[in-house]
Amino acid sequence: MNRNSQKALELLKEGNARFVSGNLAPKDHYDEDRQRLSQGQHPFAVVLCCSDSRVVPEILFDQKLGDLFVIRNAGNVVDDDVLGSIEYAVEHLESPLVIVLGHSDCGAVTATCQGGELPGHIVEIAKRIKPSIDEGCCINDNARRHAERMTQLIKNDPIVEHTNAKVVAGFYDIATGMVEWQ
Repeated sequence: MNRNSQKALELLKEGNARFVSGNLAPKDHYDEDRQRLSQGQHPFAVVLCCSDSRVVPEILFDQKLGDLFVIRNAGNVVDDDVLGSIEYAVEHLESPLVIVLGHSDCGAVTATCQGGELPGHIVEIAKRIKPSIDEGCCINDNARRHAERMTQLIKNDPIVEHTNAKVVAGFYDIATGMVEWQ
């Protein structure tokens, strides 16, 4: 892990510890942050996570506006649009770290595990999750496995490789607030 990606990961770990303890850093400088960010962005990490309303990276990592480049979709699945967004962040914004953040009680993983006919475009999400599913495992184990598989897909992207961005998986426990690093 390069020095910048190691520092970025440490910032996320420290922020999550503050979140879990309830000792969040003050964020009462939004006016100043907006002014500073109007000149450009330099997020220190990219976070691919689920759209679940209980999973908000800026809060659970206790970060400010502009610190994270967040990509959200149901099931934190990787497709061409997600890869393009990640490539933009690591190549043009020079973000040294990419996190794939799975989480407990994931509805997209649950729906995929339950099988059956899924309506509309939800079936497309399930198709991307299905290869990660072990029918004998619990939902949370399958969600961890899925985050790891998505991490590997991102690691294999030529632009991500070219930039030497570090790609790691994490798993957020909604009940405890803790992120476990895989």
